[in-house]
Amino acid sequence: MSRRVLITGGASGLGLALAQRYAAAGDRVLITDRNELAELPTGSVSFIRMDVRVHNDWQRTLSWCEDHWGGLDVLINNAGVKAVGRVERLDDDDWDWILDINLKGVIHGCRTFVPLFKRQGSGHIVNIAALAGLLNLPGMASYNVSKAAVISLSETLRQELAPFGIRTTVICPGFVHTNLRTNLHSPDPVLAKLADRMMQRGKPTADQVAAQIVDAVAAGRFLVLTHPEDRRAVRLKRFLPRIAAAQAALRWRRAVRKLKTQDQQEPVRTP
Repeated sequence: MSRRVLITGGASGLGLALAQRYAAAGDRVLITDRNELAELPTGSVSFIRMDVRVHNDWQRTLSWCEDHWGGLDVLINNAGVKAVGRVERLDDDDWDWILDINLKGVIHGCRTFVPLFKRQGSGHIVNIAALAGLLNLPGMASYNVSKAAVISLSETLRQELAPFGIRTTVICPGFVHTNLRTNLHSPDPVLAKLADRMMQRGKPTADQVAAQIVDAVAAGRFLVLTHPEDRRAVRLKRFLPRIAAAQAALRWRRAVRKLKTQDQQEPVRTP
């Protein structure tokens, strides 16, 4: 029996790769995104324009799933944005923008569909977080916080919803070459350039990451680290924290030298 899969932020990047994977497997897929979808993937795929920050958009999407499918099997909270910047340069608008999308967008999705999943006695929530939420490296405060909160939320829901037959998976990819590069926000040009370079070098591809996610969800795994080097980094931080901290500090000192030059040209914004 085909699964009914909802993917937010599915018009491009990892979300689109996931939609293509599920559709190719014969599942029914609903893509939502703020941006128009250029072309629907082959298969049983539908599209709705939706902003994950808007309550009414979520209610409209819930109604669509009930009216057209009679429910939902897999909710993938994929929509997200990326930002870098030192804490003193991040203003209220910077924090509101990223938390509204990366965190509250996920919260809205869970809150909207959990009652349906409970009525069904089944369902699977998949939250796309990031390695940043586990490593919490300097120069990425707002992004780290937004993704760490998604990991925390996912772990909470894993326990809270299990008695109702609802499973939870959280995905923590590292750098993947997707359109997040084009939407990168930063008050620090030096850090923006470094982040862009890392995303350009990102491996594996979005399709390879999507394949891992589909397999992990089918297996019911909770935490998924998609990059081999990321798994090593998480183990290093857990078991040899001093070494992990020293490595992060060394990389940050290199960035600070460039930031000092930037600061001479661009004064810090006052709150």
